[in-house]
Amino acid sequence: MSETTTVPESLGEPSSPRQLRGNLGVTAIVFMVVAAAAPLGVIGGVVPLGLAAGNGAGFPATFIASTLVLLLFAVGFTAMTPYVDEAGAFFSYLRQALGFPAGIGIAFVALVSYVALEAGVYGLLGPAGASVVELLGGPALPWWLFAAAAFALTTYLGYRNIELSSRVLGVLLTAEIAIVLVLDLVIVARGGDHGLSSGIVSPGAIFSGSLGIGLLFAIISYVGFEATAIFRDEARAPERTIPRATYAALILIGVFYAVTSWALISGWGDDAAVARATDNGDTFLGDTAQRYIGVVGADIITVLYFTSLFACILAFHNVASRYVFALSQRDVLPASLSVPHSRHGSPHAASLWISGAVALSVLLAVLFGLDPAAQFYTWFAGTTTVGIVVLMTATSVAVLVFFARDRRGQSLWRVRIAPALGLIGLVGALVLILSNLSDLVGGSSVLAWVIVVLLVTAFAAGVVVGARVGGRAAPDRTPRA
Repeated sequence: MSETTTVPESLGEPSSPRQLRGNLGVTAIVFMVVAAAAPLGVIGGVVPLGLAAGNGAGFPATFIASTLVLLLFAVGFTAMTPYVDEAGAFFSYLRQALGFPAGIGIAFVALVSYVALEAGVYGLLGPAGASVVELLGGPALPWWLFAAAAFALTTYLGYRNIELSSRVLGVLLTAEIAIVLVLDLVIVARGGDHGLSSGIVSPGAIFSGSLGIGLLFAIISYVGFEATAIFRDEARAPERTIPRATYAALILIGVFYAVTSWALISGWGDDAAVARATDNGDTFLGDTAQRYIGVVGADIITVLYFTSLFACILAFHNVASRYVFALSQRDVLPASLSVPHSRHGSPHAASLWISGAVALSVLLAVLFGLDPAAQFYTWFAGTTTVGIVVLMTATSVAVLVFFARDRRGQSLWRVRIAPALGLIGLVGALVLILSNLSDLVGGSSVLAWVIVVLLVTAFAAGVVVGARVGGRAAPDRTPRA
């Protein structure tokens, strides 16, 4: 892409086109989206829930099933990528297949979903930061102090060039995956508590307990992988980079989750692991680490859990900022938000806009005295869970519609069979999530309905705005006078 700029005499400085600049390769994008999935957070938080409320020792198999469903989704998603020439991720795909208003509607759903999770994760990061300080012998401090510090750093990195964020995420992600792999290897080398678990391949274990709840917790653990396409303008050779990054992220996440959850179960034995996850879910990962790699290993995991949550926040901040930038390119949002920084090539104005929304959310949580994890995080994460699965489901429909009359030289498998199978799996996941949404958000059916209404309202508002804007054929990427 060209980075040529002109120098208006009146300003004395270069003006930038309404397009982001970057040089991200497959590895950098993979770091970005895997960090958004917060793998250590999933291992320490979601896995104990899946063991306790889901299908017990068979829970690791649900990660395999989820990976297969999402790989089917990715087949159609990446088949359509060469025909979507803008960085808008899901909304660009829907706009191309189902029209501009539907695309803007789904974009509003995406924006609500990503901002909700970015804000909500501060509710986990704050207490995690307090735990690190206490671990180091410091005093007990309020959670919002750590949220404020992380917010300031996220805002700074979001303002700067994307390569800086990718390097930070790369370091943090490598560290958290490395320590967990060490734990996995030690457990396997020692043969577990009394042999390695066979639950991952045992039909009796896989279909025990509540398989539906197990699948639900598994599918929500992948939130973030789908954001590869949002970095299109900042990627090298996006037609190749985006598909490769999507598949690599999915496979890395799926294998990591399945192997690690299986190893953790093996570390205690099937029945003991389920009992411990039920009674002491909050400390399940730390207890396992202390048992197999000692106090120092457990302390390292405590610190890396905090940095994993920060990496998740930064990754979702980058994604949300680029959604705002893409929408402002089409004048759905103020055009000033789609002018990149003259030196960094970043969506700095959009980034600050997202920071403002997140700051307001965290401030309200503090003022109303919400429990940072049980209320603030849980409510916002529930919103994201529903929203992201809706986004993927709608995108699968868009792929099928786009290739319905003309396969454009693609195989039947890539544009018909795989997307259809992925759609079936995603619809099933959405039914499971909606059926159990009240449990996900603390047992409140009223709150569950509020989330559904919020997302429906966001979609409807987007459709109305999209219809008013009129659906330009291509985003305006020239500077405004």
